[in-house]
Amino acid sequence: MKHIRNILNSRSKSDGNFFVFIHGILGFKPKSLKYYKTAFTHRSMNIKDNKGNTINYERLEFLGDAMLGAVIASHLYTEVPSGDEGYLTKMRSKIVSREHLNELGKELDLISCVESKIPKGQFGDNIHGNLFEALVGAIFLDRGYKYCEKFIYKTVIIPYVDIETLEGKVISYKSLLIEWCQKEKKTFDYNVYEDTGNDEVRHFSVKLSIDGKVISKARATSKKKAEEKASKRAFFVFQKQISKDF
Repeated sequence: MKHIRNILNSRSKSDGNFFVFIHGILGFKPKSLKYYKTAFTHRSMNIKDNKGNTINYERLEFLGDAMLGAVIASHLYTEVPSGDEGYLTKMRSKIVSREHLNELGKELDLISCVESKIPKGQFGDNIHGNLFEALVGAIFLDRGYKYCEKFIYKTVIIPYVDIETLEGKVISYKSLLIEWCQKEKKTFDYNVYEDTGNDEVRHFSVKLSIDGKVISKARATSKKKAEEKASKRAFFVFQKQISKDF
């Protein structure tokens, strides 16, 4: 604690609060805050370095995605020696799905530290997963692979990776439903249209028809989310039939 207090006394109050926040999430001391500050900088800030390069979390997001994939792939390779390439790829996709990463980012309340000119209430759900990936990228640059691996095990693998549970988890209800319709020679149609209503954020509605009959409806802030939501509802309508085929 004495060491941490000395660091905080040498920094501005803002840096000190940020250091405490990052240290609490990581479980170990960051060496350089600059990587983590970049990980929480949105492109709307329009910040550039002295060479004219844009500074925001998007490049770190790319790096973090690669690190997550590598650590989780290594874990699955070791834990499931009988799994072939296709199986391992599918399992990794379930672990690093956008939905799961968004949940992780929300749990850590990463959005509370974002520097942005856009009101936080206007961000979509993906901001949470993007920040989580950027944080992983920042850890790799700051402390290297071992600390990055340690963080991924603590936040992702140990609490959430259960092989048997993952094997039964559906990644995309839309993909599953389309595959089933094609196998059963059923026609399907996603009728998507903009439906803003009185909402500040743009919304889309979708009607999912199978064999000419509307099976489900849904509404969300993007076409993709609306289609996935409608597909999930339709899946439960046909769950018994689908389960027989898959």
